[in-house]
Amino acid sequence: MPPPADIVKVAIEWPGAFPKLMEIDQVSNADSTNFYITEKAQVAQQLHERIQSSSMDMKLDALKDLANSSRDITFAQEFINLDGISLLTQMVESGTDFGDLLSFTLTAFVELMDHGIVSWDTFSLAFIKKIASYVCKSAMDTAVLQRSLAILESMVLNSQDLYQKVAQEITIGQLIPHLQGTDQDIQTYTIAVINALFLKSPEEKRQVQHTHKPIFCFFFSFMAHILAQKQLRSIILSNVIRSNKPINDEMAHQLYVLQVLTFNLLEDRMMTKMDPQDQAQRDIIFELRRIAFDVECESNNSGSIEKRKSMYTRDYKKLGFINHVNPAVDFTQIPPGMLALDNMLYFARHHQDAYIRIVLENSSREDKHECPFGRSSIELTKMLCEILKVGELPSENCHDFHPMFFTHDRSFEEFFCICIQLLNKTWKEMRATSEDFNKVMQVVKEQITRALTIKPNSLDQFKSRLQNLSYTEILKLRQSERMNQEDFQSRPILELREKIQPEIMELIKQQRLNRLCEGTCFRKISSRRRQDKFWYCRLSPNHKVLHYGDLEESPQGEVPHDSLQDKLPVADIKAVVTGKDCPHMKEKGALKQNKEVLELAFSVLYESDEYLNFIAPDKHEYCVWTDGLNALLGKEMTSEFTRSDMDTLLNMEMKLRLLDLENIQIPEVPPPIPKEPSNYDFVYDCN
Repeated sequence: MPPPADIVKVAIEWPGAFPKLMEIDQVSNADSTNFYITEKAQVAQQLHERIQSSSMDMKLDALKDLANSSRDITFAQEFINLDGISLLTQMVESGTDFGDLLSFTLTAFVELMDHGIVSWDTFSLAFIKKIASYVCKSAMDTAVLQRSLAILESMVLNSQDLYQKVAQEITIGQLIPHLQGTDQDIQTYTIAVINALFLKSPEEKRQVQHTHKPIFCFFFSFMAHILAQKQLRSIILSNVIRSNKPINDEMAHQLYVLQVLTFNLLEDRMMTKMDPQDQAQRDIIFELRRIAFDVECESNNSGSIEKRKSMYTRDYKKLGFINHVNPAVDFTQIPPGMLALDNMLYFARHHQDAYIRIVLENSSREDKHECPFGRSSIELTKMLCEILKVGELPSENCHDFHPMFFTHDRSFEEFFCICIQLLNKTWKEMRATSEDFNKVMQVVKEQITRALTIKPNSLDQFKSRLQNLSYTEILKLRQSERMNQEDFQSRPILELREKIQPEIMELIKQQRLNRLCEGTCFRKISSRRRQDKFWYCRLSPNHKVLHYGDLEESPQGEVPHDSLQDKLPVADIKAVVTGKDCPHMKEKGALKQNKEVLELAFSVLYESDEYLNFIAPDKHEYCVWTDGLNALLGKEMTSEFTRSDMDTLLNMEMKLRLLDLENIQIPEVPPPIPKEPSNYDFVYDCN
């Protein structure tokens, strides 16, 4: 009797296991999702058995398959249900596996844990010690070292209890050798572990209680880490920042995080008010006076009390304090609090000639054009903290690190010293008086931010850039930018802009939809910041379906529709939500408190309670996708990039129409690019 038409037989064969012949009822298994889950459960069971094989070759093949399969969350859930995580940790703790066996074991472990199914708090001290030992060994397989660093980073970020245990097992001194190699991935993972330890260290260990310590101040034993910090900064500068290899995005992010965390050490001093009754703090002000005017503190019997008060008041006025009688009151404003006084003392001690010149130069002026050093220092310190965002958590997708801050152990103080001299120079160029104080500060802020945009490689380069951004140059730049704006403010121009605005909006809409059709690669959401798993989403050319699916690695170009496994009909989309309204932002996790992640998160809601969660790679992609999805749903596009694109395109259209009015012919195609010269041997005659 022939088998029913709905029954099909499938042979499944695994290395190291008996072949199986399965009968599948196509009717009862019409729900492909249920079959998919059943299949994954069987694969998980097979691999669970195979990785315990006594044959090393069969065990290695099984671990390779496990490492690949663990990327799939359905498989991961089935394997974890079989107590697979415990099996892997026991294999690691036994210490019997090395080389590729250990590498694939750790890879599978990382992939399984990245799904967030199992709590990190469940692991034993023996497992932590074993992983830490792989990091501390001088010669270790690169793949094993990379996975071990990733595991330590995740442990620290996801469990305060594990942070304590990991911090007892490794020190910066043991991590530094990994920065001296040439493998940028290992260097990146190493800095990520340092950042994780720094970020999760208890507050009292992380804070700088005295600014005379170097800024790279971490959480390890006092004398040991002072030496390690300078070595760490120097090694990062020479082996990472100044290496021959270009810095990739992930390394740039980790350097940015390290920069932010080290500057955040200043927050304690920035938010500490001066106690006018504290003699030790008052002595710092006396020291500023002594260095500036080359005077020693008078003894109690040197003249009358009134005379001494008068002398102090005179000198404090020359120093530019607001409160001439008791300048300690000036430092009760937070921010910048005591940080401003620390900067002033550093400037006075380490750049003494420049300090004395600025103070005496301004105290001797009688034309009301003196620049008040004290007040300027306080406001400048506050401004620099705002520019560097001192006290804020690192952004999730930012790569904005500045090489010059890695060139000096006291980079913030040196930054201040350069900028206070710039402020004094700009004050003179503007011939400012006390009434112009805020105007001067605005110009100085513009000079500093413009100079920082070129990412100077050293503090000297930063100083040179500032020399070229004089007050006159700032005025020219402002005038040029203002002229570009004023050209389009006349009434006829405004009326024409309003008339063609719908046409431009339709153009932007089409561009957004075209970008959705090209698609975007998104990183998978995980509790571990460094995440090498990706998924891709794109809109079908007819704008009817969203195609999406997992990727093995970041793609080089577009991903074809047919390689993306999953589909979501646009007609099924109920809403697009952003930020805190997204389901994945409401869940508990290490990403929850990060403001930057919130600003890049959006979700597509469909059916009753289903959703597709996104975290955009940057703000531009976030705006492209939220605009495009809203356009698909017939809603208004309201992102900041839509407004910016509208202004840019309207201005461009206006310019083209004005040129047309002047009968200036605009070619249909751009002019050809000049050919590259065949001979580069030439000389310029200076005469």
